[in-house]
Amino acid sequence: MASKISKAKAEENWGDPIDMVEFGRALAVRRAELGNPPGTRNSGKRRTASKKALLAAIEATGKRW
Repeated sequence: MASKISKAKAEENWGDPIDMVEFGRALAVRRAELGNPPGTRNSGKRRTASKKALLAAIEATGKRW
């Protein structure tokens, strides 16, 4: 199925690609300036039963998700 917007219009909406290496460096600097605050985590209060089962299976392998 063809896109309903032109490629030029799509690029206009998204802007330039992000250099992930540079982004990582800038993020590390910012986190250091803020005293390396802990990242936020999802509380998990609204997880479905299937998601809970999946995470339990992953945890059972001993790997951290």
